[in-house]
Amino acid sequence: MSQRSEPVQSQPTTLFTRRNLVLLLAGLVAIGAGYGVLAGGSASLAAVLLVLGYVVIFPLALLL
Repeated sequence: MSQRSEPVQSQPTTLFTRRNLVLLLAGLVAIGAGYGVLAGGSASLAAVLLVLGYVVIFPLALLL
């Protein structure tokens, strides 16, 4: 008579760490602020915030 051993349950792992989530949130804030500033009329500042959010912070959140 063989005994069945129960499978070992491992802790669920998340795909992103806390640093990734903070960077993702910072990117979303920068993008939201960029669109808000764009609606207010300052296209130069809006462009900087949008590029910073889309091209720098958001990809860093995915890569790190």
